[in-house]
Amino acid sequence: MLYPQIDPVALSLGPIQVHWYGLMYLSGFIAAWWLGKIRATRFGWTATQVEDMLFYGAIGVIIGGRLGYALFYDLANTIANPFNIVKVWQGGMSFHGGLIGVLLAFGWFSRKTGKTYFEISDFIAPLVPLGLFFGRIGNFINGELWGKVSDVPWAMVFPAGGPLARHPSQLYQACLEGLALFIILWIFSARPRPAGAISGLFLIAYAVFRFLIEFVRVPDQQYGYFWSDWLTMGQILSLPMMLAGIIIVVIAYRRAS
Repeated sequence: MLYPQIDPVALSLGPIQVHWYGLMYLSGFIAAWWLGKIRATRFGWTATQVEDMLFYGAIGVIIGGRLGYALFYDLANTIANPFNIVKVWQGGMSFHGGLIGVLLAFGWFSRKTGKTYFEISDFIAPLVPLGLFFGRIGNFINGELWGKVSDVPWAMVFPAGGPLARHPSQLYQACLEGLALFIILWIFSARPRPAGAISGLFLIAYAVFRFLIEFVRVPDQQYGYFWSDWLTMGQILSLPMMLAGIIIVVIAYRRAS
Protein backbone atom coordinates (compact mmCIF):
# COMPACT_ATOMS: atom_id res chain seq x y z
CA MET A 1 0.00 0.00 0.00
CA LEU A 2 1.08 3.57 -0.61
CA TYR A 3 1.88 5.59 2.46
CA PRO A 4 -0.50 8.59 2.44
CA GLN A 5 2.11 11.31 2.88
CA ILE A 6 0.52 14.03 4.96
CA ASP A 7 2.16 17.36 5.73
CA PRO A 8 2.92 17.17 9.47
CA VAL A 9 1.99 20.86 9.67
CA ALA A 10 -1.80 21.10 9.73
CA LEU A 11 -2.00 24.87 9.70
CA SER A 12 0.46 27.75 9.25
CA LEU A 13 -0.34 31.20 10.57
CA GLY A 14 2.69 33.27 9.66
CA PRO A 15 5.58 32.06 11.82
CA ILE A 16 3.20 29.90 13.89
CA GLN A 17 2.80 26.29 12.78
CA VAL A 18 0.15 23.97 14.15
CA HIS A 19 1.28 20.35 13.82
CA TRP A 20 -0.99 17.34 13.42
CA TYR A 21 0.95 15.65 16.21
CA GLY A 22 -0.15 18.32 18.67
CA LEU A 23 -3.71 18.22 17.36
CA MET A 24 -3.81 14.47 17.95
CA TYR A 25 -2.89 14.98 21.60
CA LEU A 26 -5.55 17.67 21.85
CA SER A 27 -8.09 15.25 20.34
CA GLY A 28 -7.13 12.66 22.95
CA PHE A 29 -7.74 15.08 25.80
CA ILE A 30 -11.08 16.16 24.32
CA ALA A 31 -12.14 12.50 24.03
CA ALA A 32 -11.09 11.89 27.66
CA TRP A 33 -13.08 14.95 28.79
CA TRP A 34 -16.20 13.77 26.92
CA LEU A 35 -15.96 10.22 28.29
CA GLY A 36 -15.23 11.57 31.77
CA LYS A 37 -18.46 13.55 31.68
CA ILE A 38 -20.32 10.34 30.86
CA ARG A 39 -18.73 8.43 33.77
CA ALA A 40 -18.89 11.30 36.28
CA THR A 41 -22.47 10.80 37.53
CA ARG A 42 -22.08 7.06 38.04
CA PHE A 43 -18.84 7.42 40.00
CA GLY A 44 -19.90 10.43 42.06
CA TRP A 45 -17.58 12.94 40.41
CA THR A 46 -18.47 16.55 39.65
CA ALA A 47 -17.82 18.15 36.28
CA THR A 48 -15.20 20.38 37.91
CA GLN A 49 -13.36 17.39 39.37
CA VAL A 50 -13.25 15.71 35.96
CA GLU A 51 -11.86 18.85 34.35
CA ASP A 52 -9.30 19.40 37.11
CA MET A 53 -8.09 15.80 36.96
CA LEU A 54 -7.75 15.94 33.18
CA PHE A 55 -5.83 19.19 33.48
CA TYR A 56 -3.37 17.66 35.94
CA GLY A 57 -3.26 14.50 33.83
CA ALA A 58 -2.48 16.49 30.68
CA ILE A 59 0.44 18.18 32.39
CA GLY A 60 1.65 14.81 33.67
CA VAL A 61 1.43 13.25 30.20
CA ILE A 62 3.29 16.06 28.47
CA ILE A 63 6.04 16.53 31.04
CA GLY A 64 6.40 12.84 31.91
CA GLY A 65 6.12 11.68 28.31
CA ARG A 66 8.75 14.09 27.10
CA LEU A 67 11.13 13.48 30.00
CA GLY A 68 10.60 9.74 29.65
CA TYR A 69 11.54 9.84 25.99
CA ALA A 70 14.57 11.98 26.74
CA LEU A 71 15.80 9.65 29.49
CA PHE A 72 14.70 6.23 28.22
CA TYR A 73 15.22 6.61 24.46
CA ASP A 74 17.37 9.67 23.71
CA LEU A 75 19.68 10.17 26.68
CA ALA A 76 22.85 10.96 24.71
CA ASN A 77 21.18 13.65 22.58
CA THR A 78 19.43 15.06 25.63
CA ILE A 79 22.73 15.48 27.45
CA ALA A 80 24.25 17.12 24.37
CA ASN A 81 21.20 19.32 23.64
CA PRO A 82 19.00 19.73 26.75
CA PHE A 83 16.72 22.17 24.91
CA ASN A 84 15.47 19.26 22.79
CA ILE A 85 13.27 18.25 25.73
CA VAL A 86 10.84 21.10 25.03
CA LYS A 87 10.56 20.42 21.29
CA VAL A 88 7.36 18.41 21.63
CA TRP A 89 6.26 19.37 18.10
CA GLN A 90 9.07 17.26 16.66
CA GLY A 91 7.60 14.08 18.15
CA GLY A 92 9.24 11.88 20.70
CA MET A 93 6.96 11.01 23.60
CA SER A 94 7.33 7.97 25.83
CA PHE A 95 4.16 6.25 27.02
CA HIS A 96 5.96 4.84 30.03
CA GLY A 97 7.25 8.30 30.97
CA GLY A 98 3.79 9.76 30.47
CA LEU A 99 2.36 7.04 32.71
CA ILE A 100 4.76 8.00 35.50
CA GLY A 101 3.73 11.62 35.06
CA VAL A 102 0.05 10.72 35.27
CA LEU A 103 0.59 8.56 38.37
CA LEU A 104 2.23 11.53 40.09
CA ALA A 105 -0.70 13.72 39.00
CA PHE A 106 -3.09 11.18 40.57
CA GLY A 107 -1.21 11.50 43.85
CA TRP A 108 -1.50 15.29 43.79
CA PHE A 109 -5.20 15.14 42.93
CA SER A 110 -5.79 12.57 45.68
CA ARG A 111 -4.33 14.90 48.30
CA LYS A 112 -6.33 17.82 46.97
CA THR A 113 -9.73 16.10 46.85
CA GLY A 114 -9.49 13.38 49.50
CA LYS A 115 -10.33 10.68 46.95
CA THR A 116 -8.39 7.44 47.24
CA TYR A 117 -5.64 6.74 44.74
CA PHE A 118 -7.40 3.79 43.11
CA GLU A 119 -10.70 5.67 43.07
CA ILE A 120 -8.97 8.16 40.78
CA SER A 121 -7.01 5.69 38.67
CA ASP A 122 -10.00 3.38 38.18
CA PHE A 123 -12.06 6.35 37.00
CA ILE A 124 -9.41 7.61 34.57
CA ALA A 125 -8.07 4.31 33.17
CA PRO A 126 -10.87 3.74 30.61
CA LEU A 127 -10.44 7.33 29.36
CA VAL A 128 -6.78 6.88 28.43
CA PRO A 129 -6.86 4.46 25.45
CA LEU A 130 -8.50 6.86 23.01
CA GLY A 131 -5.71 9.30 23.79
CA LEU A 132 -3.23 6.54 22.94
CA PHE A 133 -5.14 5.94 19.71
CA PHE A 134 -4.82 9.55 18.62
CA GLY A 135 -1.18 9.67 19.69
CA ARG A 136 -0.30 6.69 17.47
CA ILE A 137 -2.16 8.28 14.57
CA GLY A 138 0.09 11.28 15.16
CA ASN A 139 3.13 8.99 14.91
CA PHE A 140 1.75 7.61 11.63
CA ILE A 141 1.26 11.10 10.19
CA ASN A 142 4.84 11.97 11.20
CA GLY A 143 6.05 8.81 9.45
CA GLU A 144 7.90 7.68 12.57
CA LEU A 145 8.08 4.49 14.67
CA TRP A 146 7.45 2.29 11.64
CA GLY A 147 7.74 -1.49 11.69
CA LYS A 148 10.01 -4.11 10.21
CA VAL A 149 10.27 -4.93 6.53
CA SER A 150 7.30 -7.05 5.46
CA ASP A 151 5.47 -8.39 2.42
CA VAL A 152 1.98 -8.33 3.96
CA PRO A 153 -0.57 -6.69 1.61
CA TRP A 154 -0.91 -3.63 3.84
CA ALA A 155 2.84 -3.00 4.24
CA MET A 156 3.88 0.57 3.42
CA VAL A 157 7.01 2.37 2.24
CA PHE A 158 7.67 5.11 4.77
CA PRO A 159 9.60 8.22 3.66
CA ALA A 160 12.29 7.76 6.31
CA GLY A 161 12.21 3.97 6.31
CA GLY A 162 14.09 3.25 3.11
CA PRO A 163 12.78 1.75 -0.16
CA LEU A 164 11.27 -1.42 1.31
CA ALA A 165 7.69 -1.84 2.52
CA ARG A 166 7.21 -2.14 6.27
CA HIS A 167 4.60 -3.00 8.87
CA PRO A 168 2.57 0.12 9.76
CA SER A 169 3.17 -0.65 13.42
CA GLN A 170 1.81 2.74 14.47
CA LEU A 171 -1.61 1.63 13.20
CA TYR A 172 -1.27 -1.71 15.00
CA GLN A 173 -0.65 0.19 18.21
CA ALA A 174 -3.55 2.56 17.52
CA CYS A 175 -5.87 -0.42 17.09
CA LEU A 176 -4.64 -2.52 20.03
CA GLU A 177 -3.38 -0.03 22.62
CA GLY A 178 -6.10 2.40 21.59
CA LEU A 179 -9.36 0.97 20.33
CA ALA A 180 -9.14 -2.60 21.66
CA LEU A 181 -7.93 -1.48 25.09
CA PHE A 182 -10.70 1.12 25.24
CA ILE A 183 -13.38 -1.48 24.49
CA ILE A 184 -11.96 -3.93 27.06
CA LEU A 185 -11.80 -1.35 29.84
CA TRP A 186 -15.10 0.33 29.01
CA ILE A 187 -16.95 -3.01 29.15
CA PHE A 188 -15.05 -4.21 32.23
CA SER A 189 -15.74 -0.98 34.11
CA ALA A 190 -19.47 -1.03 33.26
CA ARG A 191 -20.03 -3.17 36.38
CA PRO A 192 -18.76 -2.49 39.93
CA ARG A 193 -15.24 -3.83 40.42
CA PRO A 194 -12.93 -4.03 43.45
CA ALA A 195 -10.78 -0.95 43.96
CA GLY A 196 -7.72 -1.22 41.74
CA ALA A 197 -9.07 -3.93 39.43
CA ILE A 198 -9.68 -1.57 36.50
CA SER A 199 -6.28 0.08 36.92
CA GLY A 200 -4.57 -3.31 37.13
CA LEU A 201 -6.31 -4.55 34.00
CA PHE A 202 -5.19 -1.44 32.15
CA LEU A 203 -1.55 -2.11 33.06
CA ILE A 204 -1.77 -5.79 32.09
CA ALA A 205 -3.57 -5.29 28.77
CA TYR A 206 -1.42 -2.37 27.64
CA ALA A 207 1.78 -4.20 28.54
CA VAL A 208 0.69 -7.34 26.67
CA PHE A 209 -0.31 -5.39 23.54
CA ARG A 210 2.88 -3.31 23.57
CA PHE A 211 5.08 -6.37 24.18
CA LEU A 212 3.55 -8.20 21.20
CA ILE A 213 3.69 -5.26 18.79
CA GLU A 214 7.39 -4.75 19.57
CA PHE A 215 8.07 -7.98 17.65
CA VAL A 216 7.13 -6.24 14.38
CA ARG A 217 8.29 -2.74 15.26
CA VAL A 218 11.81 -1.53 14.50
CA PRO A 219 13.63 -0.96 17.80
CA ASP A 220 15.02 2.43 18.66
CA GLN A 221 18.22 2.93 16.70
CA GLN A 222 20.26 4.07 19.67
CA TYR A 223 19.54 0.83 21.54
CA GLY A 224 18.61 -1.85 19.02
CA TYR A 225 17.93 -5.24 20.58
CA PHE A 226 19.07 -6.03 24.09
CA TRP A 227 19.04 -9.79 23.77
CA SER A 228 18.76 -12.45 21.05
CA ASP A 229 17.55 -10.07 18.33
CA TRP A 230 14.12 -9.50 19.85
CA LEU A 231 14.15 -7.89 23.31
CA THR A 232 13.57 -4.12 22.96
CA MET A 233 13.42 -1.20 25.36
CA GLY A 234 9.63 -1.09 24.91
CA GLN A 235 9.39 -4.73 26.00
CA ILE A 236 11.70 -4.19 28.98
CA LEU A 237 9.60 -1.25 30.19
CA SER A 238 6.39 -3.23 29.67
CA LEU A 239 7.41 -6.15 31.88
CA PRO A 240 7.23 -4.29 35.23
CA MET A 241 3.91 -2.82 34.09
CA MET A 242 2.54 -6.28 33.48
CA LEU A 243 3.82 -7.58 36.83
CA ALA A 244 2.45 -4.56 38.70
CA GLY A 245 -0.93 -4.98 37.01
CA ILE A 246 -1.15 -8.66 37.97
CA ILE A 247 -0.25 -7.90 41.59
CA ILE A 248 -2.82 -5.08 41.79
CA VAL A 249 -5.62 -7.24 40.35
CA VAL A 250 -4.84 -10.18 42.65
CA ILE A 251 -4.76 -7.95 45.73
CA ALA A 252 -7.94 -6.16 44.66
CA TYR A 253 -9.95 -9.36 44.37
CA ARG A 254 -8.49 -10.90 47.53
CA ARG A 255 -9.51 -7.85 49.53
CA ALA A 256 -12.99 -7.99 48.01
CA SER A 257 -13.52 -11.67 48.81
